Amino acid sequence: MLKKYKEIFDKGTDLPLVEDFYTIQGEGYHTGKPAYFIRIGGCDIGCRWCDSKISWNPAEHRLISVEEVVRKAVESPAKAVVVTGGEPSLYNLEPLCTELKKHNIENFLETSGAYEISGEWDWICLSPKRNKLPVPSSYEKANELKVIIFDLEKDFEWAEELSKNVGDDCLLYLQSEWSQYVHNVKPIVEYVKNNPKWNISLQSHKFMRIP
Repeated sequence: MLKKYKEIFDKGTDLPLVEDFYTIQGEGYHTGKPAYFIRIGGCDIGCRWCDSKISWNPAEHRLISVEEVVRKAVESPAKAVVVTGGEPSLYNLEPLCTELKKHNIENFLETSGAYEISGEWDWICLSPKRNKLPVPSSYEKANELKVIIFDLEKDFEWAEELSKNVGDDCLLYLQSEWSQYVHNVKPIVEYVKNNPKWNISLQSHKFMRIP
């Protein structure tokens, strides 16, 4: 399915839009910041605990021009836009970044980094997935490394390995997979206390029950 979308991926002037909305960033470094979210369809990673599986197949979502996506963002009070997916790094994101910058809107990217990241970004949150590891350049560009903790025994060790690949100024976050939060929260707290280079990211939007 994704191969059929190669031309769309490469051009980046039209995007299969899953949803877009104005809300509060719920996790990571920008937690609590109002932002306009743009969720792009298309993902070939297929995490078993993905909370947006509706975004996997781009054919299920209507194509919308970058200009129209940005126009809707500009009409909101947002001073920042979060681009997420799906997997946004599948796309040429240069056209989207260019349009956002015309309106002096900060642009933040959430990505697994499985493909080369295009466009100029104010902030890149890299959240690697075991199914398809980041390309080397994604580690180099990351401002924030957010590792999802599902299996306590395996994922702490994996997080440490991933942290060796990012720059010294990259912020490090551990975040429990939502369904495992009750089981994972205390061990994560203790791990961060013992390894203070890490910070804890909470999915605060889920606690607050906002999109």
